[in-house]
Amino acid sequence: MTTCLGGPEAPPACATFKVTMVPGDGVGPELMTAVKEAADVPVEFEEFHLSEVQHMDSNEKLEQVLASMKTNRVAMKGKINTPMEFKGELAGFEMKIRRRLDLFANVVHVNSLPGYSTRHNYLDLVIIREQTEGEYSSLEHEVHHIFVPGVIECLKIITREKSRRIAKFAFDYATKKGHGSPQGFCLLPFYRKLADGLFLQCCAEVAELYPKIKYDNIIIDNCCMQLVQNPYQFDVLVMPNLYGNIIDNLAAGLVGGTGVVPGENYSAEYAVFETGARHPFAQAVGRNIANPMAMLLSAANMLHHLNLEYHSNMVLDAVRRVIKQGKVQTRDLGGYSTTGDFVQAIVGNLRHRPAY
Repeated sequence: MTTCLGGPEAPPACATFKVTMVPGDGVGPELMTAVKEAADVPVEFEEFHLSEVQHMDSNEKLEQVLASMKTNRVAMKGKINTPMEFKGELAGFEMKIRRRLDLFANVVHVNSLPGYSTRHNYLDLVIIREQTEGEYSSLEHEVHHIFVPGVIECLKIITREKSRRIAKFAFDYATKKGHGSPQGFCLLPFYRKLADGLFLQCCAEVAELYPKIKYDNIIIDNCCMQLVQNPYQFDVLVMPNLYGNIIDNLAAGLVGGTGVVPGENYSAEYAVFETGARHPFAQAVGRNIANPMAMLLSAANMLHHLNLEYHSNMVLDAVRRVIKQGKVQTRDLGGYSTTGDFVQAIVGNLRHRPAY
């Protein structure tokens, strides 16, 4: 179905974009409902319910999701939980989706919220993570030896090809988005000499191609401390898989928590949008208390990716107005508002023209 939106304040959008939607587990379905209610945009969602913990898992259903993502090239996704118990296969659906679509770059833009005060205000930093190899490769096994019982080996894979690819992506991102301040580009990979050493070497090689961007490196544990003490020294950070997962969650905590930071995933052909800190928040299911802001901001990023600039700015502006007004805040932000209250506040502010 084609929708034509237009008017004196909005450019006409006479096409409906198809986007794959996978709500996932935990509060994912509630957050996706919030997106559909709040964002009146020319997008048609193809929705698939995929879960490994709710008896909605099958290779056939996974293939349907992947086929839709490959056709539409754009998707929104909630967190798909991976069961802790071993069922004969180590790689979960999340990892399979990333591998099959080659979603090598995870981007989390951490921004302070105007009107919501934290210990560190006016933060603006970007975390870029390689997410197709490293510790989350599901390459582990038990050592079967009569003299060495109870030993598990987990392989960390780092390759030159993928390290150079994510480094180039990060430097290109810093160049295009204007993140190139004198202290602006930091790399934090090295902890293990060989694996992280190769990643470090590849990033240093790529850095030579971008002389206008300051490049440096820092060890991961020191980076965590520095982020808490003085996060303003960082601008763009690029790192392997596990370190990126840790830093994503730490940085989200600096600006309000998992409910306020959006995330993006890119390959050469596909884009998948989700929350920046991947957490299902299972304890909030059905209680109408989850903060939908991160998913709404992810929706705005998706609209920007589709070149629906007016609609993207409309959603962003509505979120900023609601936070700045301070009247509607969910529990994670210190308030008492429900998920529904926040969505209705967003809808009420969508009529305002985006401010530039």
